[in-house]
Amino acid sequence: MATLPRKFAWYVNRLRCMSAAEMVYRFTSKLEARLQQLGFFTCRSVVTPNLEREGVRWFAGTKEVDSDPVCRLANRILAGHFPVFAVDDVDVGSIPCWNRDPLTGVIAPMTFGPGLDVQNPDKVGNIKYLWELNRHLHLVTVAQAYHLTSESRYLKGLAGQIGSWLEQCPYLKGPSWSSSLEAGIRLINWAIIWQLIGGKNACIFNDTDGESLRQRWLVSIFQHCHFIAGHQSRFSSANNHLIGEAAGLYIASMTWPYWNESFGWSDLSYEILAKEVANQVTADGVDREQAIAYHQFVLDFLMLAGQVARAADRDFPVSYWNTVESMLEYIAAIMDINGHVPMLGDADDGRVVRLDTVKDCPYKSLLATGGVLFSRFELLAKAQGLDDKTRWMLGDQATEVFCKTMKEVRGSPRREFPDGGYYILGADLESASEIRCIVDAGSLGYLSIAAHGHADALAVTLSVAGREILVDTGTYAYHGKDKWRQYFRGTSAHNTVRVDGVDQSVSGGKFMWIRHAVSRCDRWEDDADHAAFSGSHNGYLRLDDPVTHTRKINLDKKNRCMEVVDVIEAQSEHQIERIWHFSEECDVTINDGCHIVVINGDQRLTIHLHDPHDTDVRAYYGSDDPVFGWISRNFDSKVPAITVVECATVAGAARFGAEFRLN
Repeated sequence: MATLPRKFAWYVNRLRCMSAAEMVYRFTSKLEARLQQLGFFTCRSVVTPNLEREGVRWFAGTKEVDSDPVCRLANRILAGHFPVFAVDDVDVGSIPCWNRDPLTGVIAPMTFGPGLDVQNPDKVGNIKYLWELNRHLHLVTVAQAYHLTSESRYLKGLAGQIGSWLEQCPYLKGPSWSSSLEAGIRLINWAIIWQLIGGKNACIFNDTDGESLRQRWLVSIFQHCHFIAGHQSRFSSANNHLIGEAAGLYIASMTWPYWNESFGWSDLSYEILAKEVANQVTADGVDREQAIAYHQFVLDFLMLAGQVARAADRDFPVSYWNTVESMLEYIAAIMDINGHVPMLGDADDGRVVRLDTVKDCPYKSLLATGGVLFSRFELLAKAQGLDDKTRWMLGDQATEVFCKTMKEVRGSPRREFPDGGYYILGADLESASEIRCIVDAGSLGYLSIAAHGHADALAVTLSVAGREILVDTGTYAYHGKDKWRQYFRGTSAHNTVRVDGVDQSVSGGKFMWIRHAVSRCDRWEDDADHAAFSGSHNGYLRLDDPVTHTRKINLDKKNRCMEVVDVIEAQSEHQIERIWHFSEECDVTINDGCHIVVINGDQRLTIHLHDPHDTDVRAYYGSDDPVFGWISRNFDSKVPAITVVECATVAGAARFGAEFRLN
């Protein structure tokens, strides 16, 4: 009974974030879903596909990779073993139970998929783990092994896995049919598998059993497309989900144009992608969800769909590709010399495809692919070489383009993204001694719920010589761990200032903010000798006694010294916390209560605090009460790290200073 008020409050908050038009849309969608459950508006019988039509051959494939690691991983997958999120070796069996959560063992019910409560762990377990298994990213590895070796055992293994999925996950039943995004990602991976094994004429389909498999598979593909076209994320949910759904539908309709409906689906999804790339990405290339993991997620969808369009001789507009290139430039700008990317906003380790057998850096991979596509030295330099995913995506020509582009003249990297709200203060950037400080003055997130944004207004991250010093602490988990979900997305998990123990923005649920702090940049300068930023936000103006937080940062490039000053303006008394989260690789010592010495590898820096009188400076390491001193590099995994908190009770205006001496 205790959960009922919280659930009721969630529904109230969710309604508050909807327009009248969205309420009508959602009511209509619920009615349509109910009718589908009764058998209306479905496609249980599918017209026989016209296999005389030729699908677009868009996935290049390659032979220029080492087959041994691919085959080793494929062998483990066919034996039922592979990693999923925090579990390094999940045992799902050679023929998986596709509706069993590999983390908890809970078997989801085979009820109507769109009506399934996927956030109820008693019914579905941890839905993220269950969905990950059913995206079929791992089955692409088996198809890659066949492509490289032509060994029939890999085809046989694929037939067994896909056939078992079709049997266990019938149309509109169970968790695999609860999300259009999941259906879209599965279609993309099926399309790659289809092309790697030889398409409609693959020898896997030669005998009677194979022909039956092809027929059942194509029926499910049609049903997937029909499902996505009828269950799109709209209004306040039209974020990365809508782009992923459209990309899956577009790639599928171009790969399998075997039905008359395929042409309509192709046009619909093409138009959505062309429109949403402008809606969801700022003019300077920052995904509006303000979450770098979803930035890479969306970028991968856009690049995959773009490859299909180019192969079909029906390319997307120039503006589409300009946005893709700008998104790549943003990644390159915030990535330090050793490839670290701040964990801004939500992250769930989601991938559209997984074509490399090593534990890849998705950001470097995207830069490598983009560097080849756009012949951009700056992108390839940050990627530090070609990865296998790029080779599979672009084919054997990728190496030739890479070598040619690396001989070209290097351009100047970008430092500011005013539309996205990010600013890079740096010295000796792109060199072994670089200083890279990133300031977040962007919006909370996208649309009315800002689902994947964090309350991190004016937060900073800092790396020196490729060593992370100040970090964004990540996300950790989405479901089943409310305390930690609240912490990692809250203000106290970021390098900024918290007032009176409350977040800058007001949460209405795990994926919903009902009041958004608005940040702004008031000053930005960058020349050969120094860089400066000044900005503020209005998140605490909602308090009974309104509070304004202004942050000023000055970087002296020549002397390698940075000053961070936080100014608090109010009338009455408030508790102020200024928070510094250090990388788990850092050794942190506090001397005399105001001098912090930080060592990370061969880098040593000192931070001198200049605070109001009676400021209490404390260090936390893996603390549960209060929750401080944690970092999450991967989904569903966290480790202790040092957090230093300056806490003071001030009345009226106050100034908190910090001087960083960067050796």
